[in-house]
Parts: sequence; C-alpha cells; structure tokens
Amino acid sequence: MRILDRYVIREVLWPFVLGLLVFTFLLIIPFLIEYAESFISKGVPIPVVLRVMGTLVPSVMALTIPMSLLLGLLVGFGRLSADREFVAMQACGVSLTRLLRPVGLLSVLAWGATTYILIVAVPDANQRFREITFGIVAARAEGEVRPRIFFEDFPDVVLYVRDVSQTGGGWQDVFMADSRPGQPQSVYLARHGRVVIDRERRTLDMVLEDGARHVADGAAKYEVFQFDRLLLSLNPETVFPREGPPLGTREMSIPQLQARAAELEREGIYPHSELFEIQKKFSIPFACLVFGLIGLALGVNNRRDGKLASFAIGLGVIFAYYVLLWLGQSLVRGHIVPPWLAAWLPNMALGALGAWLLLRHRRPHGGSNKLPGLPRLPALKIPPLRLPFLGILDRYVASAYLRVAALSAVAMAGIFYISTFLDLSDKVFRGQATWGMLFAYFWYATPQYVYYILPLAVLLAALVTIGLLTKNSELVVMKACGISLYRVALPMVVTAIFAGGVLFVLEQTVLGPANRRAEALRHVIRGGSPQTFDVLLRRWIVGTDGAIYHFDSFDPRAQQLNGLSVYDFGSRMPVLARRTFAERATYTAGAPGGNSWRMERGWVRELTDTGETRSFVPFDVSQEPIEPTDYFTTQQPDERFMSYSQLRDYTSRLQASGIDISGQLVALERKLSFPFVTIVMTLLAIPFAVTTGRRGAMYGIGVGIALAISYWVTISIFAALGAGGLVAPLLAAWAPNLLFGAGAGYLLLTVRT
Repeated sequence: MRILDRYVIREVLWPFVLGLLVFTFLLIIPFLIEYAESFISKGVPIPVVLRVMGTLVPSVMALTIPMSLLLGLLVGFGRLSADREFVAMQACGVSLTRLLRPVGLLSVLAWGATTYILIVAVPDANQRFREITFGIVAARAEGEVRPRIFFEDFPDVVLYVRDVSQTGGGWQDVFMADSRPGQPQSVYLARHGRVVIDRERRTLDMVLEDGARHVADGAAKYEVFQFDRLLLSLNPETVFPREGPPLGTREMSIPQLQARAAELEREGIYPHSELFEIQKKFSIPFACLVFGLIGLALGVNNRRDGKLASFAIGLGVIFAYYVLLWLGQSLVRGHIVPPWLAAWLPNMALGALGAWLLLRHRRPHGGSNKLPGLPRLPALKIPPLRLPFLGILDRYVASAYLRVAALSAVAMAGIFYISTFLDLSDKVFRGQATWGMLFAYFWYATPQYVYYILPLAVLLAALVTIGLLTKNSELVVMKACGISLYRVALPMVVTAIFAGGVLFVLEQTVLGPANRRAEALRHVIRGGSPQTFDVLLRRWIVGTDGAIYHFDSFDPRAQQLNGLSVYDFGSRMPVLARRTFAERATYTAGAPGGNSWRMERGWVRELTDTGETRSFVPFDVSQEPIEPTDYFTTQQPDERFMSYSQLRDYTSRLQASGIDISGQLVALERKLSFPFVTIVMTLLAIPFAVTTGRRGAMYGIGVGIALAISYWVTISIFAALGAGGLVAPLLAAWAPNLLFGAGAGYLLLTVRT
C-alpha cells in the first residue's frame, strides 16, 4: 500500500467507525430501555444482561456496516473535495480509477464482514437471544406481571395484583379469573401468589395462599371454597413451545431456510419469504461494493457543503436501496418476479448508477461540474433573529449551532425510520398488516423519536460548533476581543434550556397517548390481537374505589354495558364483600345520585368475611351507582403512557393504599429529570469541545456518542436500581444528571475561558 492509499483509508476509516458507533447506538437504544432496565430491576445478573445486549449487536451491525461504509466514503472524500485536495491529486496525475484501489479494499472487507454476520452470526445470535430471554422469563415469570394492570399472557386466566415484590417473592393481593376449558368459570382471591415453572418437566403452576375460590353457577347456586394454599396447573404450551422458541426466517440459517422452503413446496405453498431471505443474505453484503462505487463517485464531486451534509446524501442513498428491496419483496409476493431478481434489484439499479457516475467523472472536466439530475444540496439557512438582546456574535453562533442541530436531528430521524421500516415492513408483505397501519405507526412513534433525538442533537451541535470555532481559531479571536467562552456559549445554553422545555411539554401533552397508540399498532402489526389495546374491547377495569368490573362488550353510543359483573371488596383484597351481575346496564345521566346505571336481569349477592351469603337479591330492573360512562373508555394506567401530572396523581393514590410503588416513583421523577439532560449535555460538551476542537468536527461527534452512551447506560442502571428498591427513587432518577452535571461544572471551572 502506498502513501496515497493509506491516506485515503485513514480519511475514510475514522468517519466509518464513528458512523458505525452512531448507527449501532441509535438502533440499540430501544432494546436497552426495553430489556436491560427490566432485567436489572428483576435481579437478573449483569453478565446475563450483557449477554442479551451482545446478542442484539450482530443483527444491528448487518445493517449499520453498509450504511457506515457509505457514510465514511462520502464524509472522507467530501472533506478531500471541500479542501481541494482532490483537485491537487488530479493535477498530480492521480485519476479517479486509481482511487478505486483503497475504496475497493475497504468495500471488500466490509462485504466479507457483513457476509459472515448475516450467514453465521445473525442466526446464531438471534437464536441465543430468544433462548436467553426465554430462560429469563421462564425463571422469573411472575416478574412479567405489573402491579394494578391486568395480565392476560397466562393461558385461559386473567390476573390482577395490587403489588409485586421486586425481589422475586411473588405477588400481594391477587385477583384471578379462571376460564380454563372443561371447568366452571371461577374467581380466585388470595393474599399471596406466585407462578412456579419447571422447565425440565415442562409444567406451569399457579400457587395461591390464604384465599378463596368463588364459583357462581347461575343466579341461585354459589359456592365459596376457602384455602390456605392452592396449586393450579395451567396449560404450559404458551410458555413451553413443543420445539423450543420458534424460529423466524431471520433466525434461520441457509440450510434451515432451504429445508423450510422444500417443506412448503411439498405442501403446495410457494416459499417466497424463505427464498427471498436466502438471497438477501448474499445481496445485502454485496451492497458494500455498490456503496463503495457510489461513495467514491459522489464524494469527489468537489462539493463545498462540508462533511456534515454527507449525512443527508448517505441517508438518501440508503433509503433508495431499501425502498427498492421492499419493492422487490412485494413483487415476489405477487409472483411477478423471482426471489433472486427481487433481492438483487437494488444492487443492479444503484450499481449501474454508480458506474455511470464514475464513468462520467473520468471524462475531462467531469469532476468539476455539477452532476446533471443531482441538484446541489443547499446549505441550511437560519433566518437572522432580529431581537434586541441578540448581537451579531449571538446570531453567528446560533446560526451555526442550529444548522448542525437540525442536520443531526434529520440524520438520526432517518436512521430510526429506516430501521423501523426494515423491522416491520415484512409483516405488510406477508399480509399481517397494511401500509396504512405502518404509516400510522410512524406518525404516532414520531414523538418518541423526537424525545430520543433532541438531547443527542443538542449535544452534537454544541460539540461540533465549539469544535469548529476552535479549529478555525475563531474562538481565539473572540477571546482576544475580550469575549469569554461563557459568553460565546450563551446562545447554546439558552437553546438547550428551550429544548429541555420542549421535551417536558412533549412528555406532558402528546408523548403518552402517542406511545400508547404506537404500541397498540405495533402489537397488531406483529400479529397480536387488538383486544389488549382497544378501549372498546377492554373487558376488565378497576374502579376508583378498588372494585373490579368485567363486561362482555361496551357500546359507547348507547352508553350500554353487556354482561356486566362487579366485584366489591371489603377492607382487604382477598375478601369479596359484594358481587353484582347484570345482563345489560344502561347509563342514566339524569338519574339522582349522578353516576347511576339501569341494571336489567341480574342479581346482587352480599357475602360475609367467611364467604357465607349474607343476602341475595335477584332483580329484573335495578338502579346501581357505579363509575361514569367515560370511565369505561379510558386506558389502563401505565407509566409509559402517562404524563407527569397524570402519573403524579396516580402514584399519590397508590401511595395512600400502602403498597410498594418504587418503580412508579422512579418513572415519575425521570419524567421531570430527563428534560434537564439537554442542559447537562450542553454544559459538558462546551469544555470538551474546547480541548478537542483542533481535531475536527468528526472527532467531536465521536466524543458526543461516547458521552451519550455513558449517559444512557447510567440512566438504565440507576432506574433499575431504583425500581428494585436498592436506591431511593429521587436519587435514582436524578443521579445521572448529578454525576454528569458535576463533571460539567468541574470542566467549566478549569477550562481556559
């Protein structure tokens, strides 16, 4: 390798590594929140949690390696073109073809790595992930039950508990409705409960202690069975599949896919998904070679837009590649084209484009002119802010800062959309969902994307802006004019405060409802039943006084409940004091007493503490004061889908009941502490950028990603410790801000201003 080859590789390698870190980190964040915090809070050992996170990396890197290669080429050659180094190379007789040598070497290495990951690493890692998480759920199944939320994942039973022990000791105050086939429908109430799973014997048992079983066979016959300890054997098939965790096409190796395809063909079914997946394991790695060609052709376009504009170009090419891939899969499903052609269609189209661009650049003066059909990317113009308190310096710094922040936000949003599309689009092609459902999911998931992206965009903008001012010696000139670093950074701090306010307002208004709708759509797209999320089919609900309501259906127009059962408890949960049933209940708005319902064809049974019937009153028509009609159209309380004020009121009610609400208190404090991350990250980025600014903007991006990773890991660890009761909820939520804020304060006080 000659000096030129090493120089080009070094220019491309650094943004490639940074892009790999950025893309991988962004795609891992949802899994980190979903799995890591949950596992740590349930006492899963840290090595097991790290193993779970490690198994997620190969599937992510199969996407991020080609993306990072294209980004590295565009950024590296974009820098050479912007600084006119490529012009100097041409003047010295270095042709574009000569640059194919280092680019080809990097592309071949990326192609080999991606091929190994897709063919060998991804099937093994995905299967290990399923086995590890399967084992965790099997070992700690009771930990999946959330307090005061109806749990319907156990077969043929509905479970509701008022408290869950974070140490794995089971549940407190248990209500369970049993509708297993072949047995009378029963209701169990117990002071304690837990689930016992034996993986070797493949059994699933529910253990209830200090409780009673209630069986109502019609209106007249009613039985109550008191017990100290009761063992219920449940259907284990949903927990123990017959052949272990089921394999999806992405988890299968090539021999497994071929065997599955042959099996489907014998059944007379065309195995389009399996054949297409086999071809993808070869076509996606080959995209590294195509991206290498396009990256070289576009990167040496003598652009002056700077390196950061390459994010937008790279994401555009990547989006085009995967759109063609999805289009090909749709054509395969419609039996229009064979699977091999559909999988290789993006490589053919973009490869031809890259070859054409490369040939055009080889012509005389071909590299100095703007490419036809490819409009020049305009620089992002920030309109001047003509405010009395903003001077020229403030406008100059704010303009550069907002330009970088906007470009970073758009780039990261593109990554989220592309990865989500990759994850869910195959459900559309298989007919499990529609395009309308998928785009609706994107719409409702956007607030959560913004919630993730905005702090990172603010961090990167501060690092890059101060870094560029330092590298160009502009900061030195400002200091020479008597302007301190604190004054220069004032527009960034003000913007960070505004961004934090946006996060809080977003969380307080649209984030919770949007997340609930997005989660419901994702559940349905993945093949789940909408019953879990549809408020009109939510048949179990808890009243404000602790009573539990069950109904077969609810008609909001007629304000009518059908098949209504009401369970009223005494001073403690295991005691059922009153039970009401009505075939139909209609809301009577003008009735005395407010929330009155007209009950038809039912009965009311009052019970003693020992389960004896105190009174039994059948009725044809009766008036009962229960919850208002709008109460039956509200969602279940879940901190993930609640605003700060809603969660605060909810935790206040729970705290008054005397149960352990550590997890809810941590979630409440996190909703208040997280918006401050924009301020903390900005204060931390400013001194970091001053000390590292001479190394360039890409180095600042690398530092920003390292800081973001550290912050997210710290958040997850302390949140898990707080939910587990090992750390006070207030400290668990604010500890990351305190730690990183202390570091920022120290650096700000010691940096040369």
